Amino acid sequence: MNDLKDTTEMMTSEDYKERFKAEYYQTKIRYDKLHDLVKKYDADTLEFELSCPVELLKHQKSMMGQYLYDLEVRAEIEKIEL
Repeated sequence: MNDLKDTTEMMTSEDYKERFKAEYYQTKIRYDKLHDLVKKYDADTLEFELSCPVELLKHQKSMMGQYLYDLEVRAEIEKIEL
């Protein structure tokens, strides 16, 4: 899954495991994009000026990373293949 639109059908599934996977993939896609943004900022290669403090974005990225981990643990427990 590389694009949010790829998860649309999964989000509307009757199967909670499919909806769970969609939630994971959507969060992962957003996390990866935020990670790339922060990386470019730190490398001074970002092609635009941020409108909020980078510390806030780094904190958001950290929280998203923890949430992804929690989803991965839950998937392991519930035997949901991501």
